[in-house]
Amino acid sequence: MKWWASLSLRGRLVLLGTSGLIVGLVIAGMAMATAMTYSFRGSLDRSADATVTEMAALLEEGGRLPEPLPAPSNQIVQILDSQRRSVIAGDSSADLLVPLLRGPEVDRALDGERIEVPGDRAVQPDMLRVTARQVPDGRIVLVGLPLGDYHRSLELLRNALWVTYPALVLVLVLIAWRVVGAALSPVDRLRLGAERITGAATDERLPVPPSSDEIQRLAITLNHMLDRLAVSRTRQRSFIADAAHELRSPLASIRIQIEVAQKLDDWPSVADEIIADLDRLTRLVDDLLLLARADASDARRAAQEPVELRTLLTSLAKRYDRVTVEPGESLWTEGEPDALLRMVLNLVDNAVRHAHTAVTLAVVAEGQSEVLVTVTDDGEGIPAPLRERVFDRFARLDDGRARDAGGSGLGLAIVRELVRRHGGTVRLTDARPGVRAEVRLPRLPDSTM
Repeated sequence: MKWWASLSLRGRLVLLGTSGLIVGLVIAGMAMATAMTYSFRGSLDRSADATVTEMAALLEEGGRLPEPLPAPSNQIVQILDSQRRSVIAGDSSADLLVPLLRGPEVDRALDGERIEVPGDRAVQPDMLRVTARQVPDGRIVLVGLPLGDYHRSLELLRNALWVTYPALVLVLVLIAWRVVGAALSPVDRLRLGAERITGAATDERLPVPPSSDEIQRLAITLNHMLDRLAVSRTRQRSFIADAAHELRSPLASIRIQIEVAQKLDDWPSVADEIIADLDRLTRLVDDLLLLARADASDARRAAQEPVELRTLLTSLAKRYDRVTVEPGESLWTEGEPDALLRMVLNLVDNAVRHAHTAVTLAVVAEGQSEVLVTVTDDGEGIPAPLRERVFDRFARLDDGRARDAGGSGLGLAIVRELVRRHGGTVRLTDARPGVRAEVRLPRLPDSTM
């Protein structure tokens, strides 16, 4: 099949189309030839049957038969005696000495078979098709029709098919070549457009054909894919720039502290500060690694197990002085305990940094299929247009790049990735005063515990 692989798509489509066309034409030609054959034969047989019926009626009437017998000019009529030996009457073109049928041929003809005999039995150049019928007194009517016109008609039909079909196939191949070429021209334009697109050109898009067909939908889909890739590249570049900025700050701080310690020879006094910066740097690298794995869809999933959310919130609240948990029923979800803990911890850390007096945690049932975890602070709040933006990576609501009590701007971005991994949703709402973070997770029925 190397020859098939070497063909262009246009050639393959034309070859497949013309192959099916040729098969269809051959079948149609055979069906037409067969139909014409049966039609010609049927016409001959009906004409012979009419003459046989007419001659049989003359014989049954009795009386004297006319000489010669009245018969169409293209037919040969003979009347045999009851002994089937001699011709007792005939039309003007019939041989009155030699019967058209001999011996067993008569029996076969009387059984309804049409007998074809050589034309020399009636001094004819063409074969004869003979029909026979016996009247009550035993005499037999024979009617023969020459097959010359029949054979010439079939030969003409075959010659016409052999001449017209190849010409028709050639014309259709040329038309198919042009039509397929016109149909595939948008694909060539898509290919040329794709060659012009480079990694640096983020605004270049593929041409969309005006026709409402599969190629137009393909072009639109590919352009949507390019839009998503452009957004992904922009997000990646921003992520790299923000990560470089965030990593530069603790590294610069560590370098300055080490240089100061070298000059003052006071290592113990700066050790705690360096360790704190290293801890912050470690947390930042871990956060970056988690988000990078989420972008690559390569986040390692720990074993899923039932997690009781109220117990998780209670244990977490003990780490803070201003965090309380509202009472309620025991509610379960299924997930990664460490990931769920990290998710709530980031929300609580964010709330504690912005709260004036207290942070409240709660978990309630949302129907039979969801649980709602809320983290509410009484801080300044976030304007509604900015509540979605804070989930972006390295997002801060202030205009500067100053640290927000140790925050790197990745906490809420990590929350969204962890919630998505567990099949849930997260959003911020107005708590008046403050902000309420709402996390919806799939609920695990108590009966499964």
